[in-house]
Amino acid sequence: MNFDPRFSGRKFASVGTRPIRPDGVDKVTGRARYGADFNMAGQLVGRVLRSPHAHAKIRKIDTSKAEKLAGVKAVITAKDLPDLTDGDAAMYDILDNCMARTKALYDGHAVAAVAAVDARTAKQALKLIEIDYEVLPHVTDVDEAMKHTAPLINDAIFTEGLEEKPIKPSNVTKRSQFGHGDVHQGFGHADFIVERSFKTEQTHQGYIEPHACVASVSSDGTADLWVCTQGHFVYRQHCAQLLGMEASKLRVTSSEIGGGFGGKTHVWAEPVALALSRKAGRPVKLVMTRDEVFRASGPTSATSIDVKIGARKDGTITAAEATLRYSCGPYAGSWAEIGAMTAFACYKLENVKTVGYEVLVNRPKTAAYRAPSAPMAAFAVESAVDELAKEIGMDPVDFRIKNAAQEGTRSSYGPVYGPIGIGPTLEAVKNHPHMKAELGKNQGRGMACGFWFNFGGQTCTDLNIGMDGSVSLAVGTVDVGGSRASLSLVAAEELGIDYAQVKAIVADTSSLGYNDMTDGSRGTFSSSMATISAARNAIRILRERAAQMWDIAVDDVAWEQGHAVAKGEKHGNLGKLSLKEIALESGKTGGPIAGHSELVADGAGVSFATHICDIEVDPETGSTRVIRYTVVQDAGKAVHPTYVEGQYQGGAAQGIGWALNEEYIYGKDGRLQNAGFLDYRIPVCSDLPMIDTQILEIPNPNHPYGVRGVGETSIVPPLAAIANAVSNAAGVRMTHIPMSPPRILAAIEAEREG
Repeated sequence: MNFDPRFSGRKFASVGTRPIRPDGVDKVTGRARYGADFNMAGQLVGRVLRSPHAHAKIRKIDTSKAEKLAGVKAVITAKDLPDLTDGDAAMYDILDNCMARTKALYDGHAVAAVAAVDARTAKQALKLIEIDYEVLPHVTDVDEAMKHTAPLINDAIFTEGLEEKPIKPSNVTKRSQFGHGDVHQGFGHADFIVERSFKTEQTHQGYIEPHACVASVSSDGTADLWVCTQGHFVYRQHCAQLLGMEASKLRVTSSEIGGGFGGKTHVWAEPVALALSRKAGRPVKLVMTRDEVFRASGPTSATSIDVKIGARKDGTITAAEATLRYSCGPYAGSWAEIGAMTAFACYKLENVKTVGYEVLVNRPKTAAYRAPSAPMAAFAVESAVDELAKEIGMDPVDFRIKNAAQEGTRSSYGPVYGPIGIGPTLEAVKNHPHMKAELGKNQGRGMACGFWFNFGGQTCTDLNIGMDGSVSLAVGTVDVGGSRASLSLVAAEELGIDYAQVKAIVADTSSLGYNDMTDGSRGTFSSSMATISAARNAIRILRERAAQMWDIAVDDVAWEQGHAVAKGEKHGNLGKLSLKEIALESGKTGGPIAGHSELVADGAGVSFATHICDIEVDPETGSTRVIRYTVVQDAGKAVHPTYVEGQYQGGAAQGIGWALNEEYIYGKDGRLQNAGFLDYRIPVCSDLPMIDTQILEIPNPNHPYGVRGVGETSIVPPLAAIANAVSNAAGVRMTHIPMSPPRILAAIEAEREG
């Protein structure tokens, strides 16, 4: 059956309502099982030995003493994970990150692992492993790493994207460029130009649940992996390839996930647990400590960004340019490329150019964090936009409205926009009561815009109708933000039944066709599209069964509000048949009734948001207090408005922490100094105001219900909105994130002295 993904403009009965979350009771009562809650009979405890050096050659590893310790069942090093990547550079990087081969590339890099009968024995075994290191010079700062005098992290890396092929290796792995027009000419037409440099420090997603898994490899080569992940199908593919297994023999089950935000899109310890289980012949449970999560799982990039924007007296931007340098840990990434894509995406520009540089540093491999790379780019651009508006003498909202992208605008990164929500969000902010509220002493207000491009990808869904009329929906996208409730609403809407009749589950990799990772705000967008398709396939069968029960042609049967209805005057004596009545007779009319769908969900639709923030700054100490915060964002269609509001508020809360407190602090020895929540300070309730939200709905034309992804855009504007508020309150432009009290105080004092 052909599926039409175009927006239909239909009215909704279930979609847009706010039923209770299906996983709520289990989570508040402790019945929900997370990664560390699963156990297998006879399981061993896995532990990982990690490098204490930021950069060091591994001369020799002696595991003999650990292997002889009573209770130790397996010890592995890189030799137990041989290179089976067949020249795939990206997979080799994953392999090397899971277990260092010739060099330890950052403080916390895994170099060996053990499996023992208990945690005490495993910990003792790690101490018995002897490693001979040759400590090498290291570099942890993104700007320092770009200098020709910097220690070379990987001598096989030659910068991609240059006009001429380089002859010397470099810490710069790639140069990316986007834009159109002539920025040199554009700046020549500008009456005002703002040019500034900005820095952001590395942050962690701060999920409360650490990485955890249970791996079991049988003697026949089949294996099971229970794991907290955002994409169990991708984990299956990666783990199978790294261990030389057939993917079909590895079943991966996704646990409940205690936060991911992009940080659980990469394998870290899972291949290690599988290798330990294979060697020991018993299941192995491996749970990272909080110290390991910080030191050895993927934080964001640290960045250094230069921005230059010019405009005429009337407020028209004539040219915009940015150079963005993003750290990506010791392995090649695409983080600066994404930053360069998103930097100026909110604006209609005739002349624009962005250049991104991916830079190797001796820090952990970088991972996604909710709209990865976009918040840092928005911080720099939106700060400069605010300063330029002030130079011209325009209200910052009006300045943005004048230059906002709209339908038909060629984006700064290439595509032409369809219907988009940046203009409506700005108009909503301009008219919002928050913008009209009075400010007190030492208080400032800031606002900023944000963009995320979203994507869909490969998706597979099963919908099964029970004989009692209940509906079981099996999806392959991990529920990281309430998608089970949203997808149940979509199934109920399409079938015309009550939400309570639908139960959604996340199927394991052996029960459903392949699904891409739950990232890029694709979860509800892609799986709702597949759910609609599966439901329509089920409705086709329901109509056929009703026709059979009535002994009429199937073309004479329509599906309306959960019932089969006979069309035409000739069938006027036939009543309606409910879904439950048809299902009850399914054994007599052809067997179970189900709908299946597999598709590539294209046309995810871009997403925009505008935020407002009020901040109070103590000029004597530099401390800050967030007074008020408002999020306005386009959802396309809010399937479950409560969850959408939660996504908006969650992104804002994380952005507040990122902007004001959170950062990785490395010592001169290249070691992380604050690998724990006592010293790495994420916001708590007392740090946050009530975060107001306003949902706008500009339908995505490429989805039947108009849905857009919402989970990532909300973290893009906060860094800039807060920076603009702090700058206005303190009377000095802040250019370094996080804006901790010492940085704010230093900026105030420098302004007084200058």
